[in-house]
Amino acid sequence: MRSTGARLFWAATAVYLAIGIWLAVDVHYLQGDALSRASSTRAVLFSRDPHLAAIGFVFTPLTALVQLPVVALSDWWPPITRWGLSGVLMSAPFMAGAVVQIHGIATDRGCPAWLRWTVTATFALHPMILYYGANGMSEAPFLMLLCWALRRLIRWFTTDDVHDLVFAGLALALAYLARYDALAAAAAATALVGAVVWYRRRDPRAALLDGIIVALPSALAFAVWTATSWLITGEALQQFSSQYGNAAILEQSGGGSDGGAAALAFSAAEIVAVAPALALLLPVVAVLARRRRDPEPLAAMILLAVLGFAALAYFRGLTFPFLRFYLCAVPLLAAAAVFLAPRSGQPPARRPGAHMRPRPADPPNPAGLLQGVGAAGLVLGLPIALTAMFSPTLSQEQHALAAISVLGQDQPAALRSERERTLGTFATERALADYLDAKSLPPGSVLMDTVYGFAVFAASDNPRQFVLPSDEDFTRILNDPAAYGVRYILSVPATGRGTSDAVNRRFPTLYENGAQLATLDVEVPNSGPNQPTWRVWRVVE
Repeated sequence: MRSTGARLFWAATAVYLAIGIWLAVDVHYLQGDALSRASSTRAVLFSRDPHLAAIGFVFTPLTALVQLPVVALSDWWPPITRWGLSGVLMSAPFMAGAVVQIHGIATDRGCPAWLRWTVTATFALHPMILYYGANGMSEAPFLMLLCWALRRLIRWFTTDDVHDLVFAGLALALAYLARYDALAAAAAATALVGAVVWYRRRDPRAALLDGIIVALPSALAFAVWTATSWLITGEALQQFSSQYGNAAILEQSGGGSDGGAAALAFSAAEIVAVAPALALLLPVVAVLARRRRDPEPLAAMILLAVLGFAALAYFRGLTFPFLRFYLCAVPLLAAAAVFLAPRSGQPPARRPGAHMRPRPADPPNPAGLLQGVGAAGLVLGLPIALTAMFSPTLSQEQHALAAISVLGQDQPAALRSERERTLGTFATERALADYLDAKSLPPGSVLMDTVYGFAVFAASDNPRQFVLPSDEDFTRILNDPAAYGVRYILSVPATGRGTSDAVNRRFPTLYENGAQLATLDVEVPNSGPNQPTWRVWRVVE
């Protein structure tokens, strides 16, 4: 099994790496959030004021921290951050790890080989899994860690091994350090374990202790991260309170929903789009679990909790209508197909507990027909998910990929043009970085905020020329740029997200007239959709 898992891991990693490098270097399609994390990681090492806190506290830190060893090479080879390759090198092995965990869940269950490999292949080759394994986003580590926690909880139902609870708790804590949504999964896992232990033993203390084993790592991760943020920045939850946080971005961009039935219907449509067979398989799994007295499918509550949280957050207007927020439906569908097979064999356990449930040697009701239907649902769902990815309504972030797909060749000219512009997002920022690099400026010569400027910083061969908000002396320099040797200021319009730009907040009229501080050096119209027109101002000495 270990050799099979290793081969599967390296094969999947190679596929995701190849796709990611192609998208970045050939197509030049980069995800903004992924590039922003690569930029923050670069600031930790190569800004004019390098320090670990430059990683930022708006997003949880795992995806950026993992990139540090690769970004350390960017001073020698700048394309690592210019094309977001550090993110690709992070997400590809994480998503490959998720594939290995799905295969492990099917193996632990004792599924027949044909079903085990069908589930593994359809998960690994799902269009959204392929894309998010290749683009450097946080979805890859988040899914891998959730699948690891799911696998351990499924084992625990049979083994009653405390080691499974320990590893499930650790996986959920690490998942929180990848995405905030993991708190919903941790809460669901804690409640589930507590309820099952109470049902088995009728002992409230045992239920409480086992629940603490699962919950404590996540609680500790939350406490340490928020306390660190508060000590360094004065804000414990920057995602909600910072001018750069998700709440501020929603307000600035007019995103989010107005609630009501339409919001719930949209969330349901997103789930159906990525996992079309899920609505069919879940009721069947529930009926089979009841008949077989099989508690293992209850472990899937952690994935349902994440989907429920995503739907609730969108209903409350707290998130954008992004398809990736419902990506947990893909491993949930894979798990549902696995649960169609009866339990067979015995999963490994270091120390089986007193309530271990030995599996029957000859499981009744093999349900071969249902397994075939489930496998067919997985396979047939792939083209449906691909079609949904190319829909501007269902997939705001990915639909531009249709421009490089055979399926998108017959699209209207206007839509094709928009999609090609989207694929070229951040080309203007790369050109602006090249323009500044050609000046061979000394450290601290260019002042800018990273609301939009992160792409300029990531693309530059001379990262020390910038004065960034993460620099400890940023506010002092912002108040008197000329006195501290700043030669150029980059500005964007004070509209939308530009209202949170620190330069605009300090000098509200700079973009329009230079604020008696600088003269216009060059204006750079942006080729990317929803990207600002840049103005480079030369500071008056």
